Amino acid sequence: MNGKTILFSLFFTFLLLFSFFYFKNGTYFFTISEPVGMVENHQTSNEMPVSYENMKVSIVIPAYNEERRIERTLRAYHAFFAEKQQELGLMCEFVVVLNGCTDKTIAVVEHVRSDLGGDNIIIIDTPKPGKGCAIKTGFADALVRNNDLIGFVDADMATEPAAFFDLIVQLHESDGADGVIASRYMPGAQIYPERPLYKRWGSRIIYEPFVKLFFGLSYYDLQCGAKIFKRPVIRTITPHLTVEQWAFDVELLYLCKKYGFDIKEVPTVWRDQEDSKLTLRGGLRMFGALFKVWWRYF
Repeated sequence: MNGKTILFSLFFTFLLLFSFFYFKNGTYFFTISEPVGMVENHQTSNEMPVSYENMKVSIVIPAYNEERRIERTLRAYHAFFAEKQQELGLMCEFVVVLNGCTDKTIAVVEHVRSDLGGDNIIIIDTPKPGKGCAIKTGFADALVRNNDLIGFVDADMATEPAAFFDLIVQLHESDGADGVIASRYMPGAQIYPERPLYKRWGSRIIYEPFVKLFFGLSYYDLQCGAKIFKRPVIRTITPHLTVEQWAFDVELLYLCKKYGFDIKEVPTVWRDQEDSKLTLRGGLRMFGALFKVWWRYF
């Protein structure tokens, strides 16, 4: 065996041993760790309006080759939040960020916007692929306008509009939280249909212990594609985001911890979709990205 193979074998053995003690001691059932280490520039988030009537929400929707699914998602979200505007006065915009699409996604989104008369549907077409890159671009755009809450949701509508609205309610009515993230694995979460065991246990045995060990983040679900934050959070962390793919969520949550923000995790309703874009190769690249993030901050 060459040196790289020996080093990888030693690391993998260490990770498996750590995973064993991690679950044996029951640490998985922690929710949110107290921030450790240096906390920089803690932002107080008292900029929230006193009622939904004055609230402005921006939802970033990253889209990579989503010509088959994006129309259903946009129409459903647009209709749902149009009703909420009539009922509560809540105003919502949708920032669709296309990232390196090679199909007809942009034509579909433009058609939907034209059909709905959607002045609140903003389209950004970037040539560079990557979910993290798309969300950062969307965050920066949302900050240009006077949005109180800024979040993101996957384009496949695994999180239906009512489930995302629940995150907004949880954040708006929380006592001091700066952000709320959806969780598919907390007690009370509902997943339809149930996810394959390899998806859940692959993450639980390897990915989550790795993130806890190197970043000190203890969440039930790091990767769920539905998160919402108060404006000061996005304003603070967006300039520091560097990960362009799926490991983006870990960097985002670590930066929230680094800057002293309180992020609340809540169970959600998740409707699992086919055609997941996270492949085995993508998973390996995710670990590579995590190493780069760890090296940068530690």
